[in-house]
Amino acid sequence: MDEVIKQLPKLAQEKHNENKKFFGKLKRKPPKDLDYIMQDLHEAEFNRTDCLSCANCCKTTGPLFTNADVERIAKHFRMKPQKFIDQFLRVDEDNDYVLQGVPCTFLDAENYCSIYDVRPKACREFPHTDRKKFQQISHLTLKNVAICPAAYNIVEEMKKLIHIK
Repeated sequence: MDEVIKQLPKLAQEKHNENKKFFGKLKRKPPKDLDYIMQDLHEAEFNRTDCLSCANCCKTTGPLFTNADVERIAKHFRMKPQKFIDQFLRVDEDNDYVLQGVPCTFLDAENYCSIYDVRPKACREFPHTDRKKFQQISHLTLKNVAICPAAYNIVEEMKKLIHIK
């Protein structure tokens, strides 16, 4: 898996223009059954992908923390939300709460998440390839294919399945 992760940014960069063009067309003319196609592709890929052997998302990027995430995780730690924010988060340029740094503070040596049951919504939904109205988040998917091998594979399968003129 380490070799795949090492090659991923280069592969994603090589496919970037092709993917951007594909997503542009997809946005203009999404197939009626796109949500079902994406659900099937997502399920199939994650039946053969072991996130614990990768965890590249946790090692290289940090999620956004909503207020609900902060409340839930702080409660889990039996902390006041402001203490949780002060200890683990910072405000980014978009005025969102994000981790103070990467890799994720809550990732252990075996790639397990110590707050898995209460993890942020962004973590639960990553890489967002099974979201409804998938065509609306193409900008996010273009970033995620360079981080997540499963997202990369899903997009490659998607391009084979969906033919847009």
